[in-house]
Amino acid sequence: MGSLGRNLVSGRGILCALPLHKSKLQLSTQFSHALFACNSRTVLRFPLMAVSTSAKRIEMLDFARGTALLAMVVFHFAFDLEMFGIAEPGFTQQPQWKYFARAIASAFLFLAGFSLFLAHGRVIRWQGWTRRFVKIAGAALLITIATWFATPDVFIFFGILHAIAAASLVGLLFLRLHWALMLLIAVGVFVLRYTARTEWLDDPWWWWTGLSQITPVSSDYVPMFPWFAPFLAGMALASLAVRSNTLEQLGKPELGSRAATAVKFIGRHSLIFYLLHQPIMIGVLFLVLKGTGSI
Repeated sequence: MGSLGRNLVSGRGILCALPLHKSKLQLSTQFSHALFACNSRTVLRFPLMAVSTSAKRIEMLDFARGTALLAMVVFHFAFDLEMFGIAEPGFTQQPQWKYFARAIASAFLFLAGFSLFLAHGRVIRWQGWTRRFVKIAGAALLITIATWFATPDVFIFFGILHAIAAASLVGLLFLRLHWALMLLIAVGVFVLRYTARTEWLDDPWWWWTGLSQITPVSSDYVPMFPWFAPFLAGMALASLAVRSNTLEQLGKPELGSRAATAVKFIGRHSLIFYLLHQPIMIGVLFLVLKGTGSI
């Protein structure tokens, strides 16, 4: 029965979906309930929803995550061209680029929320969750330190990784809510960003909320308001997919082409890809421009 347990939580990676570890899912063909034996030896009884995707990972989630990462590469490449003076100043501040960047961030957070619910909607597996949280939070801290020294005027103090780490922590409080209520709260989070900003939160220690009247200068600023909204929306849609027994549809598309396999590989190794792609692109651009005498 281990394959079905892994099936319930497939789609892991940077976005917090976790595999089962030493837990057993005991099924009875005569009943419509299951017993989940947790590592802590406690037992949780829950209605068994038909989640009949194969024992494989949910490839569509890997593919979606990889696609979002490739889109991010496109945006960062445009940003790098502007940074090296190849593109005109303000190039990536044009509306089409700004909306493109927001769509990418929304996709990352939506997939993070979706994966969090798949991994922990039944029961929170603290060991796996903690391990991945430490990885993401540690990577976020690394980016803060690196950008503090490299670009102190626009250093990243609460970027996409910070937002994913914080949302993965706060999101645990919402796992037991009905999907419709989660979706309603997501709408509220989005609306509050534009209706509840106050000077009381203008101190830099509160900038992570997104509710201050000051908009900080940073090369990557993803505050909890409004960006917790797509995360919650992802959780809500995952809950709905499980409740309606439609989760298996994600495992049906055949993604076996070489291009799709490469994208899925990127999606499965998203954290390391995220951390390395920008230094590599900047280094390659520098060498090319140096070699051609452009700088």
